[in-house]
Amino acid sequence: MSVTPSPIQSAIWRWCSVLVAVLAATMAAVAHADGGRTPKPAVTIANPGQCIAPVDEMRRNHMDMLKHQRDRTLRQGIRGEKASLNACIECHAGKSTGSVLGKDGFCESCHAYAAVKLDCWDCHQPKANYRPAVGVKP
Repeated sequence: MSVTPSPIQSAIWRWCSVLVAVLAATMAAVAHADGGRTPKPAVTIANPGQCIAPVDEMRRNHMDMLKHQRDRTLRQGIRGEKASLNACIECHAGKSTGSVLGKDGFCESCHAYAAVKLDCWDCHQPKANYRPAVGVKP
């Protein structure tokens, strides 16, 4: 047995459907307009120029490039290649701090945004043009 809704019930359902659609569209527009709740990282390249790879490739693969270079340096003694940690720091360290760390630092801002722990700095220095003190062995 089928019950046919009255014209008033049909009008109410149509009105509610339109209201829900308008609210959903408004909420989506507001969320998109302000970039969502999480602010995008402040990525400033202090020494702009040609990077060793395109931006999308660096975002996805920089950690693999650094690990590969780390292995070549530690096991084969090969230093100074384009994917070295020091080369990255030289280009990406902020002009005011000389570092890639800090609230607006190149590395820390992206890693905080992506919720990825930076463990490079447990052993390495994050500053450009860093020179160890005379007589100190690495």
